[in-house]
Parts: sequence; structure tokens; C-alpha cells
Amino acid sequence: MRRIKWAVLIACLAVYYVLPWVRWYRGPNQPGQAVLLDISTERFYFFNLELWPQDIWLLAGLLILGAVLLFLVTSLVGRVWCGYTCPQTVWTDLFMWIEKEIEGDRNERMARDAAPLTADTIWKKTLKHGIWLAIAFWTGGAWIMYYTDAPTVAVDFWTGSAATPVYFFTGLFTLTTYLLAGWAREQVCTYMCPWPRFQSAMLDDQSFTVTYQAWRGEPRARGKRVEGGPQRGDCVDCGMCVAACPTGIDIRDGIQLECINCGLCMDACDHVMARTGQAKGLITWDTLARQAAKKAGKKEPIRILRPRTMIYLTAMTAAVIVMSTALMMRSTLGLSVQRDRAPLFVMLADGSLRNGYTVKISNKTQTNAPYDLSITGLPGAKMVVAEGDPKPQTVLRVLGSSDGVETLRVLVTARPAELSNGAQPVDFILRDTATGAQTVYHSTFMGPAGYAGGR
Repeated sequence: MRRIKWAVLIACLAVYYVLPWVRWYRGPNQPGQAVLLDISTERFYFFNLELWPQDIWLLAGLLILGAVLLFLVTSLVGRVWCGYTCPQTVWTDLFMWIEKEIEGDRNERMARDAAPLTADTIWKKTLKHGIWLAIAFWTGGAWIMYYTDAPTVAVDFWTGSAATPVYFFTGLFTLTTYLLAGWAREQVCTYMCPWPRFQSAMLDDQSFTVTYQAWRGEPRARGKRVEGGPQRGDCVDCGMCVAACPTGIDIRDGIQLECINCGLCMDACDHVMARTGQAKGLITWDTLARQAAKKAGKKEPIRILRPRTMIYLTAMTAAVIVMSTALMMRSTLGLSVQRDRAPLFVMLADGSLRNGYTVKISNKTQTNAPYDLSITGLPGAKMVVAEGDPKPQTVLRVLGSSDGVETLRVLVTARPAELSNGAQPVDFILRDTATGAQTVYHSTFMGPAGYAGGR
């Protein structure tokens, strides 16, 4: 289990630190970073995918999908997320390994801390905390690189020309990483993380968790097992499982809130069982149902598909289908219309009415595109772009800049036959003349109550 944890740790850290440096060509004048949440342009780039602020619902869908996946994994194999891939676990494992390599194992560190302060102790502790701070600093710096171009911000940072928020957030994440991974450690899992409080709702007697085989290990006692001697279980009560546990619990007491299902107690116990000449697996991955069956001398099959997991699988499959379909059908054309609130309308000398609108056209493609803007639901309506061509038109031709938003102030003049309660619903239609794609925005046209064509 320790080797598996190291493999997962290396993979997670490699992705985190290396990913900002991966390059991806999107075209001229486009960011060249594969994964970038660009705050300045309000874009999220993920390889070939480009998301706008209007696509924030995809983030909500992704979070829902992640939550359901976490529920499913927990119902199958317990808190393996916490034990192997949670950032707190990954960085804490790294910090603890550095501490062990520099200061020795737990017993050596306790003896050194209890002894008088020496130059050797000062040197080793200074080195340890220096490496911790270096890792924490690189962690904070790597996080900033997901929000701005990595090579550029790296040069700006060391030349002193980076923006103030870059230095602030790098320092903030350096401090939090150092404190949480170096000092708080398991206290974060026990007291700060909310997940342990409701993980039990995801588990049942068919969930695989780290389990102590009490039917085999009890009564626990130290010393050799002699045939014909007092009845003793396989557990020699050495306490190695407790010493190996990152959160310091005794797995022999059963499933507990603090258990992160890392399995390190299994490694420690198997080592002791091998040295005492007993069968390994006193602490093992198993279900409570199988353990109860083994105690009774029966066999219990592994039940992966059961009502709980089927519900999670169905919800996850539905979420994937909905999100994938919506993503593939995502429009590259956006339209937003905001009617002027002051004044609501203007009555012209000929008796017609004029309303002002702020129109925003989003072109999510990488090429300039000509669009036609028209209005329906208001017969005879004419439009004109303020500070543009003064000639009223029924259809406005607008050129949308590539990967940008065009903002226009449009004046709409009409003579409605009748205004019910001083308002009439209208639709603005934006059509891509090259592809034929179009989008509609529902709005209203205002005027005085009881207006009847200016009569």
C-alpha cells in the first residue's frame, strides 16, 4: 500500500507542477498554455476547449459529476480519495517523508526533541523547514501559473515586474501549504474537513474498507503461541498499526471518522505477522458482510452492483450524457440585450415611440463574422445604431470581432398598434450570415399606457 501511495503521490505532483508548462497552439494572438484560467480575458482554456463566463453552468455540472463520482467510489471502497489523492494527504505525505529522511523515524525524533538542544538538532531542523518552505513556495507559485502564462509570470516574478496579486497569492499559498502539510497534518482531516462527518451515509456492509479481523485476532496478547497453551488470537498487541496510521487511530476499534482508508496499517501488520510466522491479512481490505460470514464459517460474495451503487451509476451516467450533449451543442454565438431604464421611452414629434437598448454580441469563434440583427413582434420597427449610420433600417449588419464581444447602443423606433399596460414583448434575433446559426433574446418595448399608434 505504501508503494501504491508513492506512485499516486508522484503522479499527482507531476500533473500539478508540470501542467502549467504544457504548451498548446490555438492560433495567432491566442494563449499558448494548455490549461489556463485567464482572468484578464475572462476565458478558461483547456486544450482545445475554450469556455466563456456564460458557460459557468458547465462548472456546476462538473462539480455535481465529481460529487456523484466521489459518492460512488466511497460506497465501493471507502475513503480512498482521502487516503491517496486528496491534496492534504499528498503534500502531508511528502513533508513527512522529508522529515523522516532528515531527522529519522518517529522514535528518533521524539528522543532528539526530549534531549538538550544541540548543533546537530538545529542544523537538521533548519534544513527540514527550509525544504518545506521551498516546496510550499513552488506549490504557491505553480498555483498562480494556472491563472496567467507560466513562462511570462515566472520571468516577471523574479525580475520584480509581476503584479502585486501575484506576489500576494504566492505568499498566501506558500504559507497555507507550509502550515497545513507541515504542522496541521492529520488535524485537517479530523477537524477541518467536512467529508468525514457524512461519509458514513455512503457506506454499507458491502463497502470495502480497511478492516481488522477481530474474529481471528482476539483475544490479543503478546508472546509466542504455544499449542495447548492459553487461547490467544493472532494479534500480538504490538501497536504497530497505530504507529503507522497517519491520523493515529486504532483500526482494531472498528471503522472510525478519522480513518482515511490508506491501508498503511495493513503494511505494518503484515510485517509483524511475517516475523511471528502467522498468516498475513489480519488487517485487510474487506466488507463487513464478508467478515461476519467468515466469522461464522460461511462465504459471502462480493456485491459491486447493489441499489446504492446503481443509483450513483445512473446519476453519473445521466450527468455525463447531459453535459456532453450540451457541450457539443454549445452555441458559438451569444446575444444579450438590456433596455434603457432612463428614460423608459421617448415620444417623437410624429407620435412614434423610441426605446434604447444596449446590445452585446459574443463571437466565440476565432474569425470575424458578419451578423444580421433584426427584431420581431413589433411591426414596422426601425433600428439605428447610436453614433453610427443615422439611416433607420429593419435589419442591422454587424461585424463581430473574433473571440470578442461587440457592444452597441441600438435605438428602436416604432408605432405599436396598441400597448397593453405600457409594454409589448419583442424578440431580438441575431443571425450568422455565413453559417445560418441564430440566437434569440426576449425583451420588451415600452410606451405610455393606452398608446394606440400615436392617435
